[in-house]
Amino acid sequence: MSDKDKLILGEDGEESARIMVKQNTYVNLPWYIGTGFLLFWALLFFAVVIPLFYRLPTSLTIEDDNTGEFIGDRAYDVLNNLVNIGTRVAGSNANEIDAVDFLLNEVSNIRKDLLDDYFTLEVDVHTTYGTHIYYSLLEMYQGVQNVVVKLSPKGSTSESYLLVNSHYDTVTKSPGAGDDGFMVATMLEVLRVMATTPQTFEHPVVFLFNGDEEMGMQASHGFITQHKWAPNCKAVVNLDCAGSGGREILFQTGPSHAWLANYYKKSAKHPFATTMAEEFFQMGLIPSDTDYRIITQYGKIPGFDLGQVVNGFIYHTKYDRIDVVPRGAIQNTGDNILGLVRALANATELHDIEAHKGGNSVYYDLLGLTFITYSEETGNILNYSAAGVTLLLVFISVWRMSAVSRLPFSQVSQRFIILLVLQIIAFVLALALPLLVAYILDSFGLSLTYFSSPSLLIGLYVCPALIGLCLPITIYCQSQENNKLPFTYHLQLALHSWAVVLCLLDVVATANGLRSIYIVTVPIIFYAVSLALSLLTTSHDRGYSWSGLVIIGQVIPFLYISYLFYIFIVVLTPMNGRSGSASNPDSTIAALAALGTILSFGFLLPLTNMFRRSGSALLTLFLITGITIFLACGTQMGFPYRARTNSARALYQHVRRVFYDYDGSVINDESGYLFNFQDRRETKAFPGVNFTGAISQKANCDDHMMCAAPLFDERWVQNRLQGIWLPREEPVVPPTRTTLELLSKTVLANKTTIRFNFTLTGPPYLSLFIQTYEDDYVTVSDWSFSKSYLEQKPAPPLAYHIYITYGRSAPLEFSLDITKPNGNFNVPLFQLGVSAHDLGEEGDEQSIKFASTFPSYAVVVDWPSLYARYIF
Repeated sequence: MSDKDKLILGEDGEESARIMVKQNTYVNLPWYIGTGFLLFWALLFFAVVIPLFYRLPTSLTIEDDNTGEFIGDRAYDVLNNLVNIGTRVAGSNANEIDAVDFLLNEVSNIRKDLLDDYFTLEVDVHTTYGTHIYYSLLEMYQGVQNVVVKLSPKGSTSESYLLVNSHYDTVTKSPGAGDDGFMVATMLEVLRVMATTPQTFEHPVVFLFNGDEEMGMQASHGFITQHKWAPNCKAVVNLDCAGSGGREILFQTGPSHAWLANYYKKSAKHPFATTMAEEFFQMGLIPSDTDYRIITQYGKIPGFDLGQVVNGFIYHTKYDRIDVVPRGAIQNTGDNILGLVRALANATELHDIEAHKGGNSVYYDLLGLTFITYSEETGNILNYSAAGVTLLLVFISVWRMSAVSRLPFSQVSQRFIILLVLQIIAFVLALALPLLVAYILDSFGLSLTYFSSPSLLIGLYVCPALIGLCLPITIYCQSQENNKLPFTYHLQLALHSWAVVLCLLDVVATANGLRSIYIVTVPIIFYAVSLALSLLTTSHDRGYSWSGLVIIGQVIPFLYISYLFYIFIVVLTPMNGRSGSASNPDSTIAALAALGTILSFGFLLPLTNMFRRSGSALLTLFLITGITIFLACGTQMGFPYRARTNSARALYQHVRRVFYDYDGSVINDESGYLFNFQDRRETKAFPGVNFTGAISQKANCDDHMMCAAPLFDERWVQNRLQGIWLPREEPVVPPTRTTLELLSKTVLANKTTIRFNFTLTGPPYLSLFIQTYEDDYVTVSDWSFSKSYLEQKPAPPLAYHIYITYGRSAPLEFSLDITKPNGNFNVPLFQLGVSAHDLGEEGDEQSIKFASTFPSYAVVVDWPSLYARYIF
């Protein structure tokens, strides 16, 4: 035996080996230290992650002006003045006149201080008309407006512009301080600083204040496809909000332009970004959309998509007011956007975007303290290398255990394989148990119990994940006291097997192009470093001294991974309160909490078995879970809704629907309330409201075109089967008269096609639903709308859906060409449904009385509408 082996085993190698086998299995510490070990990590999360997540800079005041910095207080005042206009729905006077005048006045004030020797400033109020396909709808817009400002450096010969975009319109009944007044005010201040500071740049910057985003990103589509400056725009910075009051997150960049992330790294003072958000968004796991998609898709340009995400509970509600916006939040965003716009306005890549096209980037901030980015190719190399090195170190460690313990390598490997299987079982259990809790709660009608009490997530989903992760290894460790292999080696093998699980996951995900798998690479790298140091310093074989290296090495991965998954829980919890009732929202949150717990504690939880009575930690987790389930199910703490802060959304229309027969006679005329439920609890969310007589819309959807309902937009279409119809006796009388007039019908020369010409008038929001009687081989062969949508007929049972928005109203004239092979046009050929929406109107006295029955924690968004079904 070598001197080194004697040093490792003791002065008498064989005797020392026997001592290692028989030595006390546990660290000589009290049993409750195992529970305290878990508590330490929980306290570390609340002491470090939470403060850094919510940290905001101090807002600069007017006294700090003339320094070339973003002045948060000035932007805050601009926001306040914009919000005072009130709700700004596209088509309303507030949006089309007051908001436009406000923006023009702000730009005029900036022009007064413009440094004429350095810059020129051009303004254009752009009125646009057009169509684009959005989900299963054809979005058609007329007279929507954009306020477009171009700031150009004098002497510049660049024909490449940078586009910065946000929208000033709002949804009905919301003042829109967060969505998107926050970003409008930020853009105005960025424009002011750049126009009044002698810091020149190379490329002109176009500031697009668009007036119709909420109704399907129509104004941005109009700009990017029609405006005179659009062809010169080579990159975009899109600014939007799904919340209000925190740091803005970079959640999309590119596409296929990896260089962009480097500009964010160089310029963002307060970085907040993750590739994982980008991939979640693009996979449809985040139920939202922004102008970024429209601009990059139709403009064929890359860019950034940034948005507010904190406090999404007030998003699209009457509580989206300025009093929930900290001044530090607008300072944070302004600092980042000003820096980013200045950097991109000097980017040489804008001269020839196509030459720099290629690849995607991996990017993420580390607790808001620094920003890390590298190309996807570099990420692949890093992932594979980390996995390969870790697997090699694990092999060396297993071989070392065999040599030191004087046991055959095959015997140690056998233990390793057993632990590998157990760790896979632990992974599955840790994911399955929280999902099981979510399923059980939902089956009892108790979803969203954490909605206003996020601390319940710890007991509901984090603790079950810890139980699943801990249980197999704890049972294994309890059975190994008389094993010939030293217990400390068993624990190391447990960690090694977890490392192998992560390495396999890393390799498979990387091979399938998942860039966000870097979240697995991070703990692998830190574990590999601690293992390498353990092997090099011989602490690998000296009792539990190796555990200190593991614990220290996992601090940064624990903080980052828990921070990352906390972001998604903060973002998706309020979204689950408005994403519809078709699926269980708790499953998403349970899965996120489970994955975050698994990746945060995978290398830490087995270490609880170092301490006496390690099962006590497991017992504590069971106890916390049980108490939390009781609080969630049996106390007010588990009731999801709170007035003002955690509202339940009541979205419905008071509908008059009229069915006309083929001869023009009315065969049915009825009124009622049509509900589009926003969360899983549906009517149970409003216990004081009388839903007696309510009818599921599913039967209507089976029997009638588009459910015989004025389905407003793509969300109403997607949730149509979960809607209910609550009849009322008194007829609804919509405030705006809607008329459809058949101007003419003409048989064309081929004798198999007949052309119908119509004119339609009504409020600013209209929809047409068109469905032929296909049993008679009737088709729509042509029309005056988009030909591409005609060729992309929505999948049955959906009908053609033309969704029409007017910025400035005008009669709509349209034609339909109906083809029937036998040329017999004296029978019903098609159904035409017309829906008309008076957004912003309260309705009649009965509707107002009905709305008053909703509880104080409800946010009621309702409006009168008409649905008329014709047969031609």
